[in-house]
Parts: sequence; structure tokens; C-alpha cells
Amino acid sequence: MSGETIRSMTIAEHNVQQDAVNAISDQIISTGGAGKKLKILMCLLYYVPHRTGLTIHVQHVAEELARRGHEVTVLTARYKLSLPRDDEMYNGVRVVRLWTPPIPISRGLIMPAYPWAALGLMAQHDVVFVNTPMLETALISVLAGISGCPVVATHHGDLILPTGFSNRIIQNTMFAMFKFMAKRAKRLIAYSQDYADHSYYLQPFKEKITPIYPPIQIPAPNLQHAQVLRTEWSKDGGPIIGFSGRFVQEKRPDLLIRALEVVNKRYPNARIVFCGEYEIAYEDTWERHQDLVNQYREQLIFLGLKNDMQYMADFYAACDVLALTSDSECFALVQVEAMLSGTPVVMTNTPGGRVPVSVTQMGRLASAGDWQSIGEALVEVIEKREQYIKPRTFIEEIFSFQRTVDQYEAVFRQYAHSTQSKS
Repeated sequence: MSGETIRSMTIAEHNVQQDAVNAISDQIISTGGAGKKLKILMCLLYYVPHRTGLTIHVQHVAEELARRGHEVTVLTARYKLSLPRDDEMYNGVRVVRLWTPPIPISRGLIMPAYPWAALGLMAQHDVVFVNTPMLETALISVLAGISGCPVVATHHGDLILPTGFSNRIIQNTMFAMFKFMAKRAKRLIAYSQDYADHSYYLQPFKEKITPIYPPIQIPAPNLQHAQVLRTEWSKDGGPIIGFSGRFVQEKRPDLLIRALEVVNKRYPNARIVFCGEYEIAYEDTWERHQDLVNQYREQLIFLGLKNDMQYMADFYAACDVLALTSDSECFALVQVEAMLSGTPVVMTNTPGGRVPVSVTQMGRLASAGDWQSIGEALVEVIEKREQYIKPRTFIEEIFSFQRTVDQYEAVFRQYAHSTQSKS
């Protein structure tokens, strides 16, 4: 598929998304539902201070809805003993953390108290917002049916694990649980129509899908600090390629490192700066690629996980280009964060993942799984960087934070039951 074909498709998709959800919002407002404050229960496995795209997505929606006066509760795992027990208020959101025994299942956790905790909370709320993939997906659906609490779910990406018998069992089981929930949910939310059209999770439920871009916020970069970082990482002034994410198989950081073979022909003093966790407990990607890491050690910098969003804005601004080399990606919020910080992106041409570059044209798409194509795209963007820069206001208009939360609020209103009617 050519780049121009993808561009036309995703701009059309953007317009369809806005027209469809605006129609829902107008209908709700016209029937008098806009003034009622909702009680919203949000279910996910990890919540702040854990930092992934899924966690940030839910946190942004939760906190903005709470700011608007809604009563928002998050039910999640107490995945570290250092986290508060039971209830806490965090930026206006009630967070209920459940004890988890040290028996991890790949990325999952077991929460023995989940059934009665979830059922009790559902009886107090107007709608339950599920975030998949999640081990408790089918259980939530059953409990919602018992309590009469309608389910709305956002799918944050198909579960794709490394090869292996146990991982195949986990992957198939999670998909079966999702299907059970999806058949009973009132609405399924996808990051984009492009991803919904290609997701093996979402394809069977097209009639239930509303595409809503994720909520993305990041402060403007401190350009002085960004320059300090550039000087620290590249003392000889060579180009800096950023990578923001975990060092895991699905993100394919090995492809980015291999792409240096192409980049070095033009820029032998290039650096790749990895921002994110790299020693991951549930898989051995870091260990398996140590020979490759050592081969290019002089050109690689590993920062580890950074939770400060101002630092992240400065990190993006310090880079000449951000690279995402995933085999699959439902969107990748970091693309838009980089664009808002003034940095173009090279992204692999994957369904959903290609949307930010395709809509904004602030970067280039490379062939998935092809380190040579990635290297060529990186060289192109570095050489002609100014051609790919777009104003922050342009990016903010396409990926409007307020419009995204408006759309979520409209969907929740459309399907919410009154807690008074359940009592």
C-alpha cells in the first residue's frame, strides 16, 4: 500500500470518527442527558504509578472526568507493597487497590478479592469501563450482568506474546474471555478505525465499535534543558534517534539497533537513546539481544523508565527523530507526544500504529520487520527534518484532548444506568 493511499484513508477515517461521535453527543444533549453527573467505575490491572500507554490513557480520562464533576472510581491491583492499601484519592479519582499474591501470569496478576469487590462497586455506579486485554474481563461481564451495570470497554491492543506453548494458552484464553465480554458489552472503543478493521479481537464486533483517539497531554518542552540533554548524549553533535517504550519483543528494539548499519553510512556518529524499561520480568528480549547491544554499545544510551512528563517532553525535543519499530501497534501515544514536542517520527507501517504519521505527515512510515527500510526512513527524516515539522497547534487540533474526553463522556452518558434505579 502506498504512503499516499494510507494518508487518504486515515484522513477520511478521522472525519468519520468525529462525525459519528459528535452525532452521539448531539443526541444526548438534545434529550437532556448532558447535565447529569455520572458514577463511573474503571477496571484495569495496573494504574499509576505504573507507566504504560494503557495506564496513561485511563488516568487521563479518569482525572478529566473527575475534574468535570463526575464520581470516578478505579479498581486495580496493588502490584507493589509500597502502594497504599485499599482506598486512596489521587487527583480527584478514588483508587481501590486489591491485594495480589506473588503469582504472576505473564503480564497478569491474580486478585482473590476481585469478585466481591467489583460486584459491590458496580452496585454503586452507573457504568463500568473495562480496559482490555485483562484477565478478569469475562468475570467483570458476569458481575455486571448480576448488578445491572452496563459495560463499555476500550481495547488497548491485541495480546501478542512471544512464541511458546504456555504463551499460546494464555493468548487464546485471553481472547476467549474478551469475546465473552464483547458479546455482552454495550459499546467497544477502538483507538482508530484503522486498528479496528485489522484487530483480530475487534473484527467480529464491528457493529459495536466507536473509534476514539486516545487522550494525549504533554507539557511544552524546555528547549534549554533539551539542549543540555543533546550535549550530554552526543558530544560530537551527531544526530540523536529516540526510542520511547519497553525493550520487549513486540516493540522490536533490535530492528532499530540493526538499522544503524544503514544510518552509519551517512551518520557514523548517530546515537540511539532508549527511554523505558529494558530488563523486563516476563520476557527475555533484553538478554537475547546482548550480542547486538554490545556490537553497537558506543552508539546506544539506556535511560531506564522516566515518569516525569516534563522530562519526557524535553527528551523528545532533544531528539532529531523518534523511532517506533513495532511488529504491531494499536496507536503508540508516544508518537503524538513527540510530535507535540516538535520531533518527527519514523513508524513501521502497521494498522493503527501508522495513523499519527499518516494523518499529520509529520514523519515517515517504514516496512514492518525490515531494519533496512527503517534505516532508510531515519536517514530521510534526519536529512530533511524541517520538511516534516508541523506546528504544535496543528497536532493539538487533530488529537484534541478535550474532544477525546468529550467523546468518552458522551458514550458513558448514552449507556449509563442510574444508580437510583438499581437501588
